[in-house]
Amino acid sequence: MVSGSAGQGPLISVAELAAIHDQLAATPNEANISEISPVLLDVRWRLGGPPGIEEYAAGHIPDAVFVDLDTELAAPVGDGSGGRHPIPAPDDFAVAMRRAGVRNGRPVIVYDAADSTSAARAWWLLLYFGHPSVRVLDGGFRAWKDAGRPVAVSDSAQAAAQGARVPGDFTADPGHLPLLDADSAAALARSGVLLDARAAERYRGETEPVDPVAGHIPGAVSAPTAGNVSGDATFRPAGELAARFRALGVPSAGASGAGSSSAGSDAGGSGIGVGAYCGSGVTAAHEVLALTVAGIPAALYAGSWSEWITDPSRPVATGGSPG
Repeated sequence: MVSGSAGQGPLISVAELAAIHDQLAATPNEANISEISPVLLDVRWRLGGPPGIEEYAAGHIPDAVFVDLDTELAAPVGDGSGGRHPIPAPDDFAVAMRRAGVRNGRPVIVYDAADSTSAARAWWLLLYFGHPSVRVLDGGFRAWKDAGRPVAVSDSAQAAAQGARVPGDFTADPGHLPLLDADSAAALARSGVLLDARAAERYRGETEPVDPVAGHIPGAVSAPTAGNVSGDATFRPAGELAARFRALGVPSAGASGAGSSSAGSDAGGSGIGVGAYCGSGVTAAHEVLALTVAGIPAALYAGSWSEWITDPSRPVATGGSPG
């Protein structure tokens, strides 16, 4: 099962990160740095802006490095065939992560403003490209600040964008997580469970504020990511998430069919019968993260709706039923 690292779940609490931070502050030495000091990535981002670098400059977790979702966690849009946030090329992603100080032998902790929507994108990409230890700070920067933990500031957005003091050595090896394309997503919607992570009104086709066509992939089930988190923007407990996904038709972890499907070979040969998509592959990663918390492996359709609609021959469903 995909997790954060060996023996750990994909999430880390503020209390856990604070304990690591305090231990490092109390005993600063090279051994601690190599053994327990995580690389911290700030991935604050909002669709339509403003740029997350401005929030980072105004306050961030000490030693965190800002990573730009639009330019470092996505490839250029090009002709749109890969959606609005295409998966970056391995070499480009490796360069971005090395700039941020990511090393193959050190754990990585990613965070965003609060609900982990954009942090999940970094979590998924790092695992997909082969990093062995990645976790998401549950509750993000808001939870860290609300706990009274120290906050660092930058003199300017330009200074904030300089990257890590010591570059990393990360190498990107794609294929470590199951990935869907348009054809395998369509097949999975019929033979397994394909979850649509967007807001319910976008799924139904009542509104579409971003993409030129409204609706959903036929057979997909509406599962807005807002239902994965509590009022304080932390993830709901694993049991609650598992119950939520069961109610949506997702088999329980370990149940017959949870990890198998006739579409399994389409998900990289993984045999995984659950997948997720959204508008451009960002909030769908949050859905995959929530499924992982619940103990359910899932594939990601990275191109998502914005890629699906580039081919006019692909069908579009509207209304509240899968279609």
